[in-house]
Amino acid sequence: MAGVTVGERTRLSLIMMRRGLRRAGGRVNNLPLLPWRLIPRKSDRLLLAPQDLRTADPTRASEIYAGRFAFAGKVVICDGRSPFELIPPSEEWAVELCSFGWLRHLRAADSAITRANARALVDEWISLQGSWHPLAWRPDVLSRRVISWISQAPLILQDVDAAFYRRFMRSLTRQVRFMRLNAAEAREGAPHLQVTVALAYATLCMATQERHIRSITKRLADELNAQILPDGGHVSRNPGIIIELLLDLLPLRQAFASRNLPPPPELLNAIDRMMPMLRFFRHDDGNFALFNGMGPTAPDLIATILAYDDVRGEPVSNAAHSGYQRLRIDNMLVLMDTGAPPPTAVSQEAHAGCLAFELCVSGQRLVVNCGVPAINKESWRQVARATPAHSTVTFNNASSCRFREEGAFRELIGVPIIDGPSRVSLARNEHEDSIILRASHDGYARFGIIHQRAIMLTPGGRKLEGEDVFMPTHGEMLPLGALDEFAVRFHLHPSVKASRRQDGHGAMLVLPNKDVWSFDAHEDKVELEESVYLGGSDGPRRTVQLVIYGHARQVPRVHWTFSHTPRQPAPKNRGETARRKANDEPELPL
Repeated sequence: MAGVTVGERTRLSLIMMRRGLRRAGGRVNNLPLLPWRLIPRKSDRLLLAPQDLRTADPTRASEIYAGRFAFAGKVVICDGRSPFELIPPSEEWAVELCSFGWLRHLRAADSAITRANARALVDEWISLQGSWHPLAWRPDVLSRRVISWISQAPLILQDVDAAFYRRFMRSLTRQVRFMRLNAAEAREGAPHLQVTVALAYATLCMATQERHIRSITKRLADELNAQILPDGGHVSRNPGIIIELLLDLLPLRQAFASRNLPPPPELLNAIDRMMPMLRFFRHDDGNFALFNGMGPTAPDLIATILAYDDVRGEPVSNAAHSGYQRLRIDNMLVLMDTGAPPPTAVSQEAHAGCLAFELCVSGQRLVVNCGVPAINKESWRQVARATPAHSTVTFNNASSCRFREEGAFRELIGVPIIDGPSRVSLARNEHEDSIILRASHDGYARFGIIHQRAIMLTPGGRKLEGEDVFMPTHGEMLPLGALDEFAVRFHLHPSVKASRRQDGHGAMLVLPNKDVWSFDAHEDKVELEESVYLGGSDGPRRTVQLVIYGHARQVPRVHWTFSHTPRQPAPKNRGETARRKANDEPELPL
């Protein structure tokens, strides 16, 4: 653990110890000597099946029936064999297969064939992996499968015989009991909350689980209080987790009502706080801002969730607890990361993007962060989490956060952030016709530098003024020989066409709607470099970034501007103009 301070070593050791103890406890529960703990005492039955809000595609049912399983960018053709006995092409593919979220596609097709196919696949899983499997019984996979089986029970159990019903319920009861015994093994943060939600589904929907209602309700309330921040954000600072949680919490709220039980106030309050945050992170084109692990946006899911928003109010502007700011004037929208990294235990998906921003004008995204892809996340994760993948300032090609990637850490707690900005200051001033935001962070204090960024939205939403200032942590000037090479980056959306001005001090940017914007670096030179956009539903796309290089000791501040260039009237036809002048005819008005 070279290069790690005593405090960091202590904090990481405590996290690893907790994870090790949880894993050891889970292994004890799995010992062959203790199988009785998982054997159902009596046959169970389902009382209700909550609605699955995730979008279903009935055309995929025919592919699954034909033995073609396409998950996570990989396609496996079974050729008559069970998909559960094949070697998976990737872990992501195996997770999707064993989570059974694809049952909703079979239910959407709604035919006797798809129902029979669903029963056959569930039966194959019970036979092949129902006793134990290292991935299929992992807490995150197990919890998703329990929710899927309960939600899709009408598909699986319609017109079945008593023998299959007992077999299905026996397996489901065994999985729920195992999950209850090993809930502590789930990773802290969203995975742990997901296990709690799955247990709440089981408790409300299965007859023999009713005795756990009081305890699971309290556990759910405690988890929501710990993970959902006062402004509605998640403790991990990942906007995408809000979507996933709401897709499960909204049906859970209805399940309480269906059982004539009052939903816990913490559940209702969490949903009420999260709904405005859903609008907070949403650009005018319907996509989410790409911060801290957010990937491609599913517009259909957002629309489904927002249909349950009874208030439909305007999003907040200052999400101080989550560490984000939203600035809007007319058709210009800026979303900015102004928060410190999340706690180490829940930082496995967090990025080093402090003071990064995204800019959307007239429903067109102009400046973005790179984001993360929907598939093959591991191959891009290291690049996507680094500061250069964000529209902010990088010093010495280093990230403003440090990640711990050793094998022991990766296996137990993933790749957490162990160091980053500890002091992030913020000042926001709103005037009648402008908004000014000033923020700073000390993520580069190891180089003796404080980064301060100020942005101003001007009247009419036609100009964004920005300034990056580099201040010494001590004294009035950076010392000689300091590592002070900076790069101010602005990643452009792939739909934006950029061309560098001849003087090298700016660029012309053309949006898909033919609006023209100008980027001006004033006294500094601008480079146009390659970049990659990972936040699209169609996979990684090539794009460009505007970059301003320099040394902080020589250039302590960088002033830049994005401004709208009004469209010029179409040029006149020279021949027609000459003819009219020769004939003394008046010119036609434009």
